[in-house]
Amino acid sequence: MLLITETHVHVDGPTLAGKQRDTLCLTWEERRWTRKRATTTGGREVALALPTGSLLHPGDIVAVEADWYLEIEGRPEPVLAVTPRDRNEAIRIAFDVGNRHFPLAIAGDDLLVPDDTAMTQLLTRLGAARPFRQLSFGVGHGYLQGPRPFIDRPQGHLSPLK
Repeated sequence: MLLITETHVHVDGPTLAGKQRDTLCLTWEERRWTRKRATTTGGREVALALPTGSLLHPGDIVAVEADWYLEIEGRPEPVLAVTPRDRNEAIRIAFDVGNRHFPLAIAGDDLLVPDDTAMTQLLTRLGAARPFRQLSFGVGHGYLQGPRPFIDRPQGHLSPLK
């Protein structure tokens, strides 16, 4: 079993050339866990033993071995996407979601929250429209105060929002 103790191994393209890419698909919540045993998509057993407070991001290379490397992928999960009518509604929704200690990501004009009964009830009470989507939900280092969230792009790969 491979023990992973760093959230990102700094490597360049030539270092990975010729190596097999393996992935560890994790939900947003799982990417926040610092201790976990998991099986990669290639069937390899790995254990996470990361520093407290660590956060894994889609695209992070967490291990480089002799003939393969391991990259983190975001597992698509159900989210509710809300398009606020104006800035005041966006602030109100973000405040109420955060007040309930739920994560929130921003994707263009949409606010993304986990598909949860509590969120459905809140958004219904606030009168917000909320289509259901399957995305790789992520909020960077913190939802509103941190770097860009990650979502599945139409091209099929994960990329940070600008």
